Amino acid sequence: MDELRRIDLNQLLTLHALLVEKHVSRAALRLNRSQPAVSHVLARLRTRFDDPLLVRHGGRMVLTARAQALVRPLEEALTTLNGLLSAPDFDPSRTRGRFRLCLSDYASRIVLPPLVRHLRDRAPGLDLAISQASREAMPAQLTDGELDLALGVFPHPPEGIQVEDLFQEEFVSLADKAGLPEKGGLSLAEWLERPHIMVAVRPDAHDEIETALAARGLRRRLAVTLPHWSAAVDLLAGTDLVLTVAGRAVGPLRRHRTLRRFTPPLDLPRFAYQQAWHARRTDDPAHRWLREAVLTCARPGPAGRPAVG
Repeated sequence: MDELRRIDLNQLLTLHALLVEKHVSRAALRLNRSQPAVSHVLARLRTRFDDPLLVRHGGRMVLTARAQALVRPLEEALTTLNGLLSAPDFDPSRTRGRFRLCLSDYASRIVLPPLVRHLRDRAPGLDLAISQASREAMPAQLTDGELDLALGVFPHPPEGIQVEDLFQEEFVSLADKAGLPEKGGLSLAEWLERPHIMVAVRPDAHDEIETALAARGLRRRLAVTLPHWSAAVDLLAGTDLVLTVAGRAVGPLRRHRTLRRFTPPLDLPRFAYQQAWHARRTDDPAHRWLREAVLTCARPGPAGRPAVG
């Protein structure tokens, strides 16, 4: 116990943040402290351990061998202490807080309404701040602490980003009935001849459809690229445009009686729609409860409607 008397527990929390983030600014953000304060603690820790702990290499900060040896035992020690001091149960009805979520208007329509009802019923003190970003930007925002949770498709999450499948999706194509055969859809040649709508936050995005086409040496003409799923369907009536999107984005076509959905004439595999977060939030009770709530609310209910938890 003599060594414990010589060090402030808050220094160990700062050390843990520095070892995980490998970056002073991100550690400061994680700890909700200023960068100079964290830099000051790092200087004291370097003296205490007689080791630089973090060194610059190739334009980024890396852990020294001594720091790498500290990661696991420090994580285990802090986890044990946190378990001793934390409340035995997490009560969402009494919790107050604000979560920053990033999701497209696709997820906003499918997941957000049941999620908000779920929170208002069971955790009325939890607030949501919603933003939108590309799938490439979201992991970086999670890493930098700008987001708490992101919903999207993350086939290759970077180090430190955890993902969980919410549901499986498949692609469907839509077009005005006037430009389709009396029954069925379009052949691949006919599909490629038509101008297409692409839904993407960035106009130069390369999605699963473009990947599948490129694998066969094919390209389609993108006549309209826009970031709004709901608006994309409204563009089809009275045109020769084709829209290929995730099936649950379309929903019932009662408002679009001149449109017809059909199976794309291209091998487009099903894909998982996911939620993603940084590993540092994995064991946070409120964050874990939110992830479970999102998972519950994303499950399809009767007739494909989102379930309400």
